[in-house]
Amino acid sequence: MTITVHLNDLPPDIDFGASVAIDTETLGLKPHRDRLCVVQLSAGDGNAHLVQFEKGHYDAPNLTALLVNPAVLKIFHFGRFDIAVMQQYLGVKTGPVYCTKIAAKLVRTFTERHGLKDLCRELLGVELSKQQQTSDWGQAKLTPEQLSYAASDVLHLHALKEKLDALLAREGRTELAAACFGFLPYRAELDLKGWHDDADVFNH
Repeated sequence: MTITVHLNDLPPDIDFGASVAIDTETLGLKPHRDRLCVVQLSAGDGNAHLVQFEKGHYDAPNLTALLVNPAVLKIFHFGRFDIAVMQQYLGVKTGPVYCTKIAAKLVRTFTERHGLKDLCRELLGVELSKQQQTSDWGQAKLTPEQLSYAASDVLHLHALKEKLDALLAREGRTELAAACFGFLPYRAELDLKGWHDDADVFNH
């Protein structure tokens, strides 16, 4: 595994192929308050690229071009948050997208355990450490432990998608999942514009 850190944008010559796994690290869970610090990406080849943003430096044309490229599927786990925070700071609506958390909820109705750590353990036999999840991602130099944690969040999403796709097909829910994924960027935009939690337009 190699982890490559890029400052403020991806270099122009990286080819992630037809699909790329993406995750983000922020200073908290409120996009209007808690800034985007890191976007991590993987082509599913065991390697990770981390884009680390300096505060206020969000002009990232190579990354944003990838996020909106219709020929590249973006794979997330709980994409609702990642898509929203990237729209808030990078100014683009990501698509097309796939979310392993949504897929898991559609086919793993026998459990409430849909976290990335749970899915990696139960579907792939991989144990992930979440020790660095609440560390300070805004510091200028990330620790080796933070880099390893950030990479681990994207290295297994392609393999999870493959497992979940098989389960979606088995249960006849592939089309329903695709509809959910297609709506996800709009669900993220609703969150950004204030329709979340108690103000959710889908609530009674």
